[in-house]
Amino acid sequence: MSQSEIGRRSTSAPDRRAGGSGIGGVTDGTLAPAGGEALAYRIRRSDRARRVRVAVEVDGTVTVVLPRRIPEAAALAAVRELAPWIARRRAAVATTAAALAARGGRLPYLGAWLTVVGEAGRQRAHRRADVLLVPADQEQRQPAIERWYRRQAAREVAWRLDAACARAGLTYHGLTIRGQATRWASCSARGAMSFNWRLLLAPPEILDYVVWHEVCHLAVMDHSPRFWALLGEHLPGYAEPRAWLARHGASLVL
Repeated sequence: MSQSEIGRRSTSAPDRRAGGSGIGGVTDGTLAPAGGEALAYRIRRSDRARRVRVAVEVDGTVTVVLPRRIPEAAALAAVRELAPWIARRRAAVATTAAALAARGGRLPYLGAWLTVVGEAGRQRAHRRADVLLVPADQEQRQPAIERWYRRQAAREVAWRLDAACARAGLTYHGLTIRGQATRWASCSARGAMSFNWRLLLAPPEILDYVVWHEVCHLAVMDHSPRFWALLGEHLPGYAEPRAWLARHGASLVL
């Protein structure tokens, strides 16, 4: 089934094609450019990989996944080729880490801040004014918080979607809330809508933009000039929330 979607920014670079075919041993390598800072990376062998893949992990570590039969020199070549991209991704990872650290004991919710308070014996998260009551048990806390955000997302997305479709004279068929790793939302050719609950960690105008983006896909499935013109008719100034999502999307995590 064909569909259109808004992707989340990946921490992996585009694959490098390679021949050959579980995860094997791990070795280390270093790129030492002339006059530049040495770049350490980790090589991981995989029997399943068909291409060379470079990823920047959440701690800034650079990992190169190599198909089993590809020589290690391919890892160095990939890191050298992607050095500018790696630098940008590591900077973005550092920015995200700083933003998460600055939260303290709070969580963002559609432009507001909720103070997280643990309660012994509690199993479900519950909002009381600007306080989010959560389980005191650390193992239960994050799953409970995610479930709460999912429940709120179903409500917050639904009324926005209904209002936008009514205004545009369009109809969708079903709404699903997911935690996609690679996309913010999608609209299938049959009008089935899927939205990422993490959008509730963003300001409300970001969610509004994503809703209108998908509603416009009910009329135009691709990202042609016709699509962007239609989006501009319904949501003038969409470029600003679109740019915000590109810049800050990586920080929309618990």
